[in-house]
Amino acid sequence: MRKLIDLSHTIEDGLVTYKGLPAPIICDYLSRENSKEIYAKGTTFQIGKIEMCSNTGTYLDSPFHRYENGNDISELSLESVAGLDAIKIIVPETVTAISREYFQNHHVSGKAVLIQTNWSSHWNTEQYYEGHPYLTEDAARYLKDNGAVLVGIDTYNIDDVSGKERPVHSILLGSDILIVEHLSNLKLTPSDNFKFYAVPVKVKGFGTFPVRAFAEIPG
Repeated sequence: MRKLIDLSHTIEDGLVTYKGLPAPIICDYLSRENSKEIYAKGTTFQIGKIEMCSNTGTYLDSPFHRYENGNDISELSLESVAGLDAIKIIVPETVTAISREYFQNHHVSGKAVLIQTNWSSHWNTEQYYEGHPYLTEDAARYLKDNGAVLVGIDTYNIDDVSGKERPVHSILLGSDILIVEHLSNLKLTPSDNFKFYAVPVKVKGFGTFPVRAFAEIPG
C-alpha cells in the first residue's frame, strides 16, 4: 500500500515564520460555549477565525508573488501542484550556498526537486532565521535550463536574504517554476520514485499561500 509523508509545519497562533511579517492570530469566531445559545441542547459547533499573512508555515510561491502579470495562486493548474514526479537532493549540513554541482548528476527534467538541508530542525527557534542554506543564482539557472517544474527547500528562504536581490525567486518564478519553502521531514522520503503534493487554497490575487505538502511513496 502507498505511504503518505507529511512535509509541512503546523500553523498555530503566534507562529513566526518569517522575521518582520506578522504572526497569525487564530481564535474562535463562534465558540462551543456561545453556540449553545443558537442550537438545540447537546448540539455545539466551533467556527474558527484566522488573520494570517500569506507567507506563513509551509507555503508555495506562484509567479504572481514576484511578477505582476504572472499566474496567481487561483490560476495554478492542479497538475502543477499535485502528483508531481519528485526527486530529493541531500545537501551536507555544512553547506550554506547550494551551487549547481549538487544537481548536475541528477535528472531534474519534469520533476519537483526537493532539497534536504535539515535546516528545518531549527524551526521555531531564533537560529532558524539566521545563516540558513540557500540556492545560488547559478543553481537556479541550472534547474531552469534543465526542466525542473517545482523546487522545494526545508529552509527559511530559497534565496540569500543578506542583500536585497532575490535572483532565485526571479529566475524560477519568471519561468513558471513554482517554489515551496519551509518544508520539513524530508529525511523521511526516498531520493526518488515518489510523488509530491503542495496544493494551496484557490485564492484570487495572492502570489503565496500555505500548503499541506506531502510525499506519496508507492507500495
